[in-house]
Amino acid sequence: MFDTRISRRAALMGAGAFAAWMHNPARAMLWQAGALPVPAFIDGLIARMTLAEKAGQLTLMPAAWGGGVATALNPAGNGPSFDGQLDEVRQGRLTGVFNGNGAEMARRMQTAAMTQSRLKIPLLFAADVIHGHRTIFPVPVGEAASFEPGLAERTARAASYEAAAAGIDWTFAPMVDIARDQRWGRTMEGAGEDVLLGELIAEARVRGFQGKDLKDDDAMLACAKHFAAYGAAEAGLDYNTVDISERTLREVYLPPFKAALDAGVLSFMASFNEISGVPSTGNGWLMEEVLRGEWAYQGFVVSDYTGDMEMIDHGFAADAREAAKLAFLAGVDMSMTSGFYRDHLPDLVEKGEVPVARMDASVRRVLAMKARLGLFDDPFRRIDVKREKARSRTKPTLALAREAGRKSIVMLKNEGDLLPLPKAGKRIAIIGPFASGQHDINGPWVVYGDNGQAVDLATGVKAAVADKGLVTVVEGSGVEAPVPGGIEAAVAAARAADVVLLAIGESENLSGEAQSRAEIVVPAPQMALAEAVAAVGKPVVVVLKNGRALALAGAVVQAPAILVTWFLGSESGHAIADVLFGDYSPTGRLPCSFPRSPGQQPYSYAHKPTGRPNPPGDLQPYKAHYRGIPNSALFPFGHGLTYGRIEYSGLSVAPSMAWDGELVVSAKVTNRGSRAVEEVVQLYTHDRVASVTRPVRELKAFRKVALAPGASEVVTFRLRRDNLLFIGRENKPIVEPGKFDVWIAPSAETEGVRGSFELARA
Repeated sequence: MFDTRISRRAALMGAGAFAAWMHNPARAMLWQAGALPVPAFIDGLIARMTLAEKAGQLTLMPAAWGGGVATALNPAGNGPSFDGQLDEVRQGRLTGVFNGNGAEMARRMQTAAMTQSRLKIPLLFAADVIHGHRTIFPVPVGEAASFEPGLAERTARAASYEAAAAGIDWTFAPMVDIARDQRWGRTMEGAGEDVLLGELIAEARVRGFQGKDLKDDDAMLACAKHFAAYGAAEAGLDYNTVDISERTLREVYLPPFKAALDAGVLSFMASFNEISGVPSTGNGWLMEEVLRGEWAYQGFVVSDYTGDMEMIDHGFAADAREAAKLAFLAGVDMSMTSGFYRDHLPDLVEKGEVPVARMDASVRRVLAMKARLGLFDDPFRRIDVKREKARSRTKPTLALAREAGRKSIVMLKNEGDLLPLPKAGKRIAIIGPFASGQHDINGPWVVYGDNGQAVDLATGVKAAVADKGLVTVVEGSGVEAPVPGGIEAAVAAARAADVVLLAIGESENLSGEAQSRAEIVVPAPQMALAEAVAAVGKPVVVVLKNGRALALAGAVVQAPAILVTWFLGSESGHAIADVLFGDYSPTGRLPCSFPRSPGQQPYSYAHKPTGRPNPPGDLQPYKAHYRGIPNSALFPFGHGLTYGRIEYSGLSVAPSMAWDGELVVSAKVTNRGSRAVEEVVQLYTHDRVASVTRPVRELKAFRKVALAPGASEVVTFRLRRDNLLFIGRENKPIVEPGKFDVWIAPSAETEGVRGSFELARA
């Protein structure tokens, strides 16, 4: 059984002892040390294959036998019947399928491959196991709010434990795209806006999915996606153009992919978007020069769903044949869904337009991966119907889901110490479209989980309080439409209550892929509900459901207490109740900045100062800000409150750091409150003068510190020259001597304690 406990190494990483690790040259050697072996029999197998069979090994298709959400994602009408797909298996025309219907489906398909195909090459079964399989964990951006890479590793390990038992060899996760425009719906699938946090979460999830040995029956192949810069889509519009400098690409968007590679990820997925006029699926510079050349990557690259086909609509390829040629020669080994490689690669090779050696190299990568997964040794190692059921939604995985849920919750406000609520003696009205019901709990991008098995808010609250009769539940409004009589019923319930839990925000179909939003606000009908309930005058706790940062306004932002609860998965209601009633003091921090207005997007705390920054204080004319609002977040990256009262003091930092030396930076953090808490202490720097302008702040390390009531701890970080790297004018990493500002603070836009130091010349 998988172990939900955190390892000592993972704990250290989560606590901030990763500063040296992040820039240690030994880190770059990991991939070389674990070079992908190619068993001797594979070249002999390739020599026996026809061109059609080789193309089959480079063709991945949606499973014809899906069911439920999988069918909605991959409509059966887009391909053959299950019997037809079995015929393709017998003919060697498929390397595998994805989002299929569990172990029984996999057993039947693998049996056909191993008994009825000419070469008996095992199939590869893949799936979108994004934030859980049957047990659903918080959406990744919510889990990133825990600021615990070790937690992300454990939930990925648990997801792999469940999914591998259902015959799944390969997951299309983690998504490691940096998201700095909250209009982009796929924000929910990554780790937010910060590069360092993105790197750490990427590494953790790769380790979790792949386990100790890919041949283990509870390990899955991970896939770093989407390569590259998908999160930089113009205006946050999904699938849109990306046009950024190579420096920004290398400094912001590529590092999490490199971190995933260094953690041992063995598959990459090309992104849908173009970069500076070249679609990623046809971008040889990206795949061959950077990924395989500079980074020495030895795994394989798969297109995203119909990514090669979409180059035709991009205006980059004239037809299917040319699209196949461009994608393959650019370095995309495997085609997903379109069938273009199966249909056109044999002819392209026969005509001399694609070298047979290139085709053999891609087939070798895929077959070597199947060998590393143990499929040639035992094609059925992950296919066991009894084991599939036995590993599904076990007590340990559900307990982990509850832990992950409560650690993902971010408390934005808590005026007058409204929270935590007492468990007895208070009449509670839960009002809003997410107050109760088996809907919108698990979150977007769940293929196999069931909202019907998830715990809603009302159930969680009622399980926590002493008298369920004191809890009233009223819908009040739909997500995007009013409910007849809803506001009147909500107002009546609020008047009869001592405190209101206002459960509002986004539904599952307002976040995720293809759900870009021009206005990242609480929908108007819910805002009308919030205003009416607030007018009653009772204390209101906003319980926000969301897959991205939102621009909060009106009665919502004016509420005395606000909890960001994202989509927390299977144990959602229990996890929220744990925080509401004080069984757990909130520890989450924002992985993405909440803007003052949707019009601020894209926004990141790590923005450049410009030549006309507004000085501290009132807004001044002819300075860099929008009319009426400062160039800052409403709730910045890293923000989150606890049930304590935290003070920062006593910064200690030497005036200079030797070129080859180490700088110790420390501060005292004190809990003046009456409850035990965990504070996420964050270290930021700013390079005052550089040959390339630098962001106003950059996160360099963080540490989670447990503080008893009245307790203090001196929190220490260590900086080295490598922590001050940036991408210079030649698009290479450099470090320059000079003056640096440094903060130890509770968020990216608060002072905490501040000092400075000088990096000496060599």
